[in-house]
Amino acid sequence: MMYKMMHKKKLFILFLILIGGMSLLGLAGCGKKGPPVLPVVKGEKISPPFDLKYETAGERIELTWDHKVDEAEAFVKPLGFDVFLEKRTFDSCQGCPFKFEKIGSVSLPAMKFAMGIEKGYKYYFRIQAKGKNTMVSEFSESVLFEYK
Repeated sequence: MMYKMMHKKKLFILFLILIGGMSLLGLAGCGKKGPPVLPVVKGEKISPPFDLKYETAGERIELTWDHKVDEAEAFVKPLGFDVFLEKRTFDSCQGCPFKFEKIGSVSLPAMKFAMGIEKGYKYYFRIQAKGKNTMVSEFSESVLFEYK
């Protein structure tokens, strides 16, 4: 009788070890998978625009920026630039996330963009270089214009 109980106990422990091991193996492949990413060839990207500035004249604002091809890190020359804007009132939510919207495109060699503005808003701008086959750079630094 004692032998049967010890045998059952050993079988039960062996069963628990087997189930635990199978659970660990089953969970080894779990995890959140990201979208497939194309392999990146060193330097095969577009450098971001820099030195974004603005000038105003009455009810218009003109943005200007610069771009340089980096032969070592980002040797792809852009075809043009996309301009993005976030427009907020002065009493809008502080600390809320930005929702930039594309408001225009510019082809090389031009590196400027103009638009109308109206009082009572904060205008946040940023620029992104674009190339062939949907290749884009990182965004430029954002600039803020407050029109009170």
